[in-house]
Amino acid sequence: MMAEDKKQQQAVEPLQVQELGDQEPGEQEAGSPVDLSDAPLVDLSDVGHAGRLSPDEDPVALLEAEAAALKDQLLRAMAETENVRRRAQREREDTLKYAAAPVIKDLLGVADNLQRALESVPEDLVAENEQMKNLRLGVEMTRKELQAVFERHAIRSIDPLGEKLDPHLHEAMYEVEDPSKSAGTVIQVIQAGYRLHDRLLRPARVGISKGGPKGAAADTAANGEASKPGDKVDTQA
Repeated sequence: MMAEDKKQQQAVEPLQVQELGDQEPGEQEAGSPVDLSDAPLVDLSDVGHAGRLSPDEDPVALLEAEAAALKDQLLRAMAETENVRRRAQREREDTLKYAAAPVIKDLLGVADNLQRALESVPEDLVAENEQMKNLRLGVEMTRKELQAVFERHAIRSIDPLGEKLDPHLHEAMYEVEDPSKSAGTVIQVIQAGYRLHDRLLRPARVGISKGGPKGAAADTAANGEASKPGDKVDTQA
């Protein structure tokens, strides 16, 4: 019996080898760990221009050009996003910095009234009346405290007496003939101006000189000195 079984096993083995030998080269036995097929490892059917390439076109160069174009678009999008972020941050900072501007504008009238109250009290009355003196002192202390609060919050007053008229900061209310001052010089401040940080809250209302000399001639006339021929010699020539 053992001899007969051995003969049957030897007869089956050649048949199995023959069956494996009859497989096509591209076929793979199920469960085999080795890929014996002729299919490409990477599918390039979806790559742009892959089906429209002429014999003279280099697919690598086309892919590099597409990659460069996509990189340029990415950089532009990132730059635009950064610009939007910075603009939003700047607007947020400005909103926080100038959020109190409406309230401050209302308080400017309080500061003006305190200043007018001090200017309306004659000095001789203050010297004669002790109660008036104390009242004036209290008003002065209140005005100083309000100005200190303004300073702590970057609120600066504009007092341009003696300066040249600046239309960005000053508002000219009238002109006065004054030959001793150059034309456009502030000779009186009617109402002080204010600004919050670098933003103007209220321009200073001023009176300016009219018809006087200009520039260095005005300074010479104010000092009472007239230049004479030969007083100034140019030694830089």
